[in-house]
Amino acid sequence: MEKTQHIEGPVAKTIEEQTSKLPSDLFLWAALGSMGAALTLKIMGRKNDALFVGQWAAPFLLFGLYNKIVKLEGHDKEDKMEK
Repeated sequence: MEKTQHIEGPVAKTIEEQTSKLPSDLFLWAALGSMGAALTLKIMGRKNDALFVGQWAAPFLLFGLYNKIVKLEGHDKEDKMEK
């Protein structure tokens, strides 16, 4: 089977270049921090704020996953192989 070439657009390439500079565990700590903040808000009786902040954990984890994929399989891997 022939492998198809996929070329990233300039916006995706720029986002990948910037996000690959961030450590992957930053997103894990952000998710844990949002859960801790949500728990604190819940204990303080601020239920709506706790729900809002608690929902940040999933996007942080998804951003971390994206970050890891970019580092392992992003366009920079192909660029380094061409050099």
